[in-house]
Amino acid sequence: MFPFKTALNASTLFPFKLDIRQQVRTAAEAGYEGIEIWVRDVDAYLSNGGTIRELKRHIDDTGIPVVNAIAFFKWADADDAERAKGLKQAEREMIMLAELGCTAVAAPPFGNVGPVTLNRMAAHYAELSDLAKRIGVDPYLEFWGRAQTLSKLHEAVYVAMESGVPDAKLLLDPFHMYTGGSGMNGLRYLNGGRIGIVHVNDYPAAPAREAIADRDRVFPGEGSAPSRQLASSLYEIGYSGYLSLELFIESFGVKSAIEVAKMGLDTIFNTYRL
Repeated sequence: MFPFKTALNASTLFPFKLDIRQQVRTAAEAGYEGIEIWVRDVDAYLSNGGTIRELKRHIDDTGIPVVNAIAFFKWADADDAERAKGLKQAEREMIMLAELGCTAVAAPPFGNVGPVTLNRMAAHYAELSDLAKRIGVDPYLEFWGRAQTLSKLHEAVYVAMESGVPDAKLLLDPFHMYTGGSGMNGLRYLNGGRIGIVHVNDYPAAPAREAIADRDRVFPGEGSAPSRQLASSLYEIGYSGYLSLELFIESFGVKSAIEVAKMGLDTIFNTYRL
């Protein structure tokens, strides 16, 4: 039984230097049910003469939905001026995403968040959410294992609760759970409806937790992550959304983009099947 949906994070295809249209086409041809795009790739497309209308038409023609976007705006920065600029950036990018039909965006602890308390971060997330909802986009609260603040699952839960945002959703990633020291058992305290999307990947036993980097991520099932436990826990709490393959491998040798995408899809099915 495979109770989830599959998506491809465009980061997995970065070594092939595809433009966003090629990324979308590759994900669709490989058989994924959704794709996560990066705002930087949309900006690059527009800078090269493309338009949002043309890109939207291309996405619609492929038949694959854009289920989330990866963006880096300083919504929780300790400096009020930087945070204000970050919210302006977020507004511009979310309007663009809404026009593309993408209804969600990642909201990680990007910027100088070290001095920010969790209570202040909760207030900032509420402000971001108010802005996002007016535009029609859902900001998925993401924790980063190496962030100075918002590095653990329980911190993300606290921020979501204290924000007062009634439908706040989290973005989960086993790599960030590992690097930040969040155990898989904590997932049992969540409601699946409060999870926006789950990034999937694996990590080797070496380098050590303290030294491992994004580029060390491997395909699901090829490392030491408790992936079966992740799948079981997600199913038990009622999550049936997307598992999105997010890798940062720097080279795939002689494999083509479509071969890598299909290989990734196979590893998702094989690893997270219950």
